[in-house]
Amino acid sequence: METMLYQPVKAYLEGLGFQVKGEIGGCDLVGLNGDDPPVVVIGELKLSFNLELVLQGIHRATAGDEIWLAACLSARGKGREADARFRNLCRRLGFGMLGVDAQGGVHVLVSPQAPSPRRNPKLRSKLVKEHQKRRGDPTQGGSTREPVMTAYRQQALACAGALATGPQRLRDLKAQVPIAASIVGSNFYGWFERVERGIYTLTDAGQAALKRWPEETPPAPKVRREAKHNAKRTSATRAVLV
Repeated sequence: METMLYQPVKAYLEGLGFQVKGEIGGCDLVGLNGDDPPVVVIGELKLSFNLELVLQGIHRATAGDEIWLAACLSARGKGREADARFRNLCRRLGFGMLGVDAQGGVHVLVSPQAPSPRRNPKLRSKLVKEHQKRRGDPTQGGSTREPVMTAYRQQALACAGALATGPQRLRDLKAQVPIAASIVGSNFYGWFERVERGIYTLTDAGQAALKRWPEETPPAPKVRREAKHNAKRTSATRAVLV
């Protein structure tokens, strides 16, 4: 599985000063540095160096400042990483090559000395926004059989978590998730159901989602009614004292 390469490659790029997250916009990993605008590094992972890996790099080149191709080093050292023609191809394309050994060590085979020019600012902006909005790094790069934990899904789970204790008003949900109206209204995952105007509850699918991704559900905030009750009690106490 390509996911076995993710953590070593992520650690290497983070050592270069990038914040790395997996499975963003179809890329196995995306790294940003602290500049404004940020330098965008895109990594693609395969179990071995092959033409498909190069083609993936070419597809991503319009959105990134640096493209890194990473794969396992062959046990006998006779894989494509040892082929001077393959390394020269990556060098001409401006791609970096990272080889990961059996112990998880990362070896730089080719440095990205000639970054490709940005020709798709819209795609680049989409990757940057998704990276910045996503909480933490919930999906390992190279994952193919599990749904990607996007920023949108994380916010939908936050809405579901807020509704776990019972129906709530939309304006209360918006206080926790600013785009709650769009998420609940579109109901992309089928997790929400309108009880009456402006009030929503969870469907069975929503309850199942909370059980499937409990680590992505933020703790439910304190109910406002308690604060209101305390405020009334304080006001009554003051009235008695006066």
